[in-house]
Formats: sequence, structure tokens, C-alpha cells
Amino acid sequence: MTGRLHWLWQRLHRSLWYRATLYSLAGMVTALVAWLATPWLEVPSAISVGASAVDSILNIMASSMLAVTTFSLSAMVTSYGSATSNVSPRANILLIEDRVTQNTLATFIGAFLFSLVGIIALAAGIYDEDGRSLLFAVTIVVVVLVVYQLIKWAGYLTRLGRVRDTIDKVETAARQALEQRMENPYLGGSAMPESLPVNLKSVPSEQIGYVQHVDMPRLSSLAESDAQAIYVQVLPGSFVHAGSVLALTAGLDDERAEAIAEAFTIGPSRHFEQDPRFGIIVLAEVASKALSPGINDPGTAIDIIGCGVRVLTPWLRHAAGGIDEAVPAAEHVYVEPLESEDLFEDFFTPIARDGASTVEIGIRLQKALVALAAVSDERTRELIRAHQALIGARFEAGLEMAVDLRRLNTVERV
Repeated sequence: MTGRLHWLWQRLHRSLWYRATLYSLAGMVTALVAWLATPWLEVPSAISVGASAVDSILNIMASSMLAVTTFSLSAMVTSYGSATSNVSPRANILLIEDRVTQNTLATFIGAFLFSLVGIIALAAGIYDEDGRSLLFAVTIVVVVLVVYQLIKWAGYLTRLGRVRDTIDKVETAARQALEQRMENPYLGGSAMPESLPVNLKSVPSEQIGYVQHVDMPRLSSLAESDAQAIYVQVLPGSFVHAGSVLALTAGLDDERAEAIAEAFTIGPSRHFEQDPRFGIIVLAEVASKALSPGINDPGTAIDIIGCGVRVLTPWLRHAAGGIDEAVPAAEHVYVEPLESEDLFEDFFTPIARDGASTVEIGIRLQKALVALAAVSDERTRELIRAHQALIGARFEAGLEMAVDLRRLNTVERV
């Protein structure tokens, strides 16, 4: 159960400019600390020997870091374009939030500003002999960090934005979102009852967009008793428009309705964190794009089907074992669970639709459903049988040769 401030902090922590700003400030402060700390430090003579070279080192570092930073930004933009063309535009957010890329770029910018501040301070004559020696020692440490990041970055650039690397990031995001939902099946609230009380009033949305986050601690503070219970009608990922019902509750006045509506963060796009279906949808988009005539890469679609089996297996195993009925943190806030039907519809239907003319895709889809049935309960097996029948009908209409249809029909069914 994540509050809005915590969620916003997580979003801020993943942004590129946040790390770049921190590293830049650290670089500038480090250069100035060498000036402020010298009255209280004894600099070893071994460090003093190379202090005269600090000017040249800082000049070389400043010019090289500016060039490396520009090249790195160009490589990042190229990788975003590659991911958009070959994978999915929705996957770009994962590349932008990539920790290795952010740390590398932030290190280069921080080293550049450290060098710049050091050069200015040396030109202003604010360092004495001990200060120059300490600045030289810090410069050596910064050079070591830059070299380490350069070596790491050189290896990372060989796969940044490539199809396989981007698919791995999407799969990881989808798996983590499902794992979080398994830990909090009702977002920290209670299971929605089968029948709702009468005389409930609706809380409408005033915005148009996707629900990105539901502030459960805020809703819990507004529902302290059964009489104030809140019944959430939209999950993260739902598209809402002006007038859409966000929640139902009794004893509603304008002030309370506004407070409840503010607990729902609505934006123009979906995010992976609280929205497991979005990760599944993006995986299916990657497969659909690979099956398009312009790309014609069924191997990537087959790879994506394997990703879907890996992501859905823990979820289905968890669902077969029953949802944990632990005491909810928001006892009087009721939320609908995430349904396996929606996950299957999001993943299997687009791939079967776009790959209905390729027998290898049909065979792999049927085998994937058989694999998922092995960890499912009877209710989910019925869902799997329905999807197998639907896939069979799609491919019967899409396959042109009878021999391909016979190959598909020989695959084991649940």
C-alpha cells in the first residue's frame, strides 16, 4: 500500500535529471571541500608531489567529459528510436529509467562540473599548496570513477536499445508488477463484497486519462468505519473520463468527494508500477509488431510467448493456492481483484489475431497454454480451454494450407 508522496518520490528517483542533478552538486561540492578542508588536514608528501599537474588533469577531464556526455546522449536517443521502431514506444520509459544509463550519464556530468569548478577555483587562486594537493587526490579518485563507468558503459552500449535487452526490461517490469499485486491483491484494501449496500453515492472523475496510482493510505483515512466505507470502482490502468465513477461511498458531501477524488492520480499515459496489465499488454505489442509485414520476425513473437509463460506462471500458481486473506491495512476500502481473464485477454488475443497466418505461432501459443494449465486450478483451466478453442478458430480461418492446420491440431490440448 503506497501513499501518493511515496509514489511520487519513487517516480522522481527514477528520473534522469534527478541523478544528474545529485551527481553535479556532488561534483561541485567536492571541488570546494578541497579548499575548505585544508586548514584541518595534513596532506601526505606523496600526494604533494603530483599537485602541480592538477591543472592539466582538470583541463583534460573537462574537455573529454563534455565530449563523452554528448556522445552518450546521442547513443541514448538512438536507442530510444530503435526501441520505438522495433519493440514498442511504451517500452521507452523503461530505457529512460534504466539505472546503468542514468548513473553513467550522471557520473560524466558530475565529473565535468567538478573539473570546471576546480579550474575556476585554481584560476581564482583560492587554493594554497595543501589545497592543491588535496584537490589532486580527489581528482585521481574522480578519474578512477570515470574510467570504471567508461568501461562499464562501453559494454552496456552494445545491447542498449536492442530488441532482446528491451524485451528483458519489459518482462522484468511486468513480473515485478504482478509480484507486487500478489503481495497486495487488493492494493492493501479489502476484497469487494458480492453485493454492495444501498444508497451509495458515486465520486465522479473530473479528469480524462489513465488511473496511474490509487493512494490507499489517503482513502483509508477517509473510511474509518463501515458507515464511511469506500468501494473503489477503477484499478490503476483504467481509462476514465469526466463523469466516470471512481468510487462509491455513503454519507458523501462535496468536501469528502473532493478528498476521495484526489486520492486517484490520473495522467495521460499508463505506468508499470501498480498496473500489471500494462506490462502484459506491452509484451503482446512487441509480439504483434514482430508479426507485422514490415518486420516479419516470428522468432521474436515466439520469444515473447515464452516471456508470457514465465510472467504468468507465478501468478497462476498463486491464484491456484488462494489469495492471502491477511488483515488489510485499509480495512474499510474495498477493491476488485486483478482477474486472470483480463491477463489472458491482454496477452493471447492480440498475438493470436496477428499471427493467425503463421503455424509456428499457433503451435507455440497452444503449448504455452498447456504449460500454464499445469500450474492452474480448475477455474483457470476452463479459461485456458476457451482460449485454446478461440486460437484454433482464428488459425483455422488464417492458415491457407490444410497441412499447417493438421500440424496445429495435433498439438496437445488441456
